[in-house]
Amino acid sequence: MTVASVARRANVSRSFLYQNEQAKALVAGAAKQADAQWNDLRTKQAEQQDASWRERALNAEEAVKTCHEEIRLQRTWIATLLGRIQDLEADLPSDAVQKLATENTTLKQTVRQLSQDKGRLEDRLKGARENNRFLDKQLAELEATIADGMTSHLSGPAVTPSI
Repeated sequence: MTVASVARRANVSRSFLYQNEQAKALVAGAAKQADAQWNDLRTKQAEQQDASWRERALNAEEAVKTCHEEIRLQRTWIATLLGRIQDLEADLPSDAVQKLATENTTLKQTVRQLSQDKGRLEDRLKGARENNRFLDKQLAELEATIADGMTSHLSGPAVTPSI
């Protein structure tokens, strides 16, 4: 918002706005209010974007924790099954041993799959954290740009009325 744009909109001369103290104060007040609204809007947008990335990072961390717990449970289950195999191996027929060996292989494949899932989730978490850092950097740059714009706008050269 500038004095020239207000003068055009109000269909008055710029010199009228500069010479009339009340009009000059109203224009300055409106400019300050517009700047404040603009800053509020940018702040809200930045907060929403930051909250979104943080939520994604927290979700990824929770998924990694869940995978760790699942892997721990699978390892416990494998250890229990291996103990049963050793206890029963002495008096089991040969086909029962084969079934247990097959189940053991299946469990090992499950553990391998869970380990791969854990790796993928850790990669996603790392990516989410990098995105968060990048967005934090962008936000800081935007805030600096806005602050510079506000400083130059407020301390800009005085406009002299042309007659």
